[in-house]
Amino acid sequence: MTTAVPRSAPAVLPGPNDACWCGSGTKYKKCHRGADAVEARKKGPEVARKGIRPGVISPRRDVPMNIPRPDYALTGRPQRRSSDSEIRSPDVIARMRRACKAAAEVLQEVASHVRPGITTDELDAITHEAYIRRGGYPSTLNYHGFPKSLCTSVNEVICHGIPDNRALEDGDIVNLDITIFLDGVHGDCSATYFVGNVDEESQRLVKVTRECLDVGIAAVKPGRPISDIGRAIEAHATQNGVSVVRAYCGHGIGETFHTSLQIPHYYEPDADTIMEPGMIFTVEPMINLGGWGHRTWDDGWTAVTADGSRSAQFEHTLLVTEQGADILTVA
Repeated sequence: MTTAVPRSAPAVLPGPNDACWCGSGTKYKKCHRGADAVEARKKGPEVARKGIRPGVISPRRDVPMNIPRPDYALTGRPQRRSSDSEIRSPDVIARMRRACKAAAEVLQEVASHVRPGITTDELDAITHEAYIRRGGYPSTLNYHGFPKSLCTSVNEVICHGIPDNRALEDGDIVNLDITIFLDGVHGDCSATYFVGNVDEESQRLVKVTRECLDVGIAAVKPGRPISDIGRAIEAHATQNGVSVVRAYCGHGIGETFHTSLQIPHYYEPDADTIMEPGMIFTVEPMINLGGWGHRTWDDGWTAVTADGSRSAQFEHTLLVTEQGADILTVA
């Protein structure tokens, strides 16, 4: 019995290293992946195909002097604390719970304003004020010179999008990445939202990306290597015909915004650090409809998919416990 070869790409595409759907026996990435990405851009909504372009960035927003701030707030250069243990003390864990709860609350507040016509700079202003009302400092503001209090990553932007005067349009998807410095620690979370009426493929991308976060969190177990997280995420992404961004990863977090601990979202056997109770880190898979490659805009921050396909992301800050993962970024 022979198997019929489809004349066009199926709804669920194979992973980059899987056999191509056309039956050639060649890996998908070497066969139809490039052509499929081009065809997808032709078929989708116009808003998704014309690409995001840099807009005008407004001046940096001020933070009242009574708000405690991280060490890089003035210089833009965070201090390295490479000797710090990744096992957090009860005091740090208690403070992290407060900061992460505040981050989750801010994310919910800002997300309620997502709609066609609002600019990402307006979302940044809402976020900035939400931090300050809680007595917190925007962790991203002047971190290595980043100019805003929020990262807004639209459509093909993978991460680190800088809010500007571009208005969100019907059919966009947008990731809001929230980090607050509160009580001397950082709480970090993000989610991707629909803007108006979004095409089915983008809806599927966002759904699968959220599932990737969930399976990554489920893989957090004391006594197991960090690589288990990426293994679970990559397996789910591949099964659903999407790819995992490799250039960016999750990270340890606490009194330092980004510690030396890294959490790959694809299977990396060298990520052999053993998870232990008291560790706190983020899991934040970035998932692309097309290939996992990226390029960076001239602003030095905005990372976009190399093939122009859409990207989505979800993120939580987690505490490793004796039972598994305790999600800290919940409102």
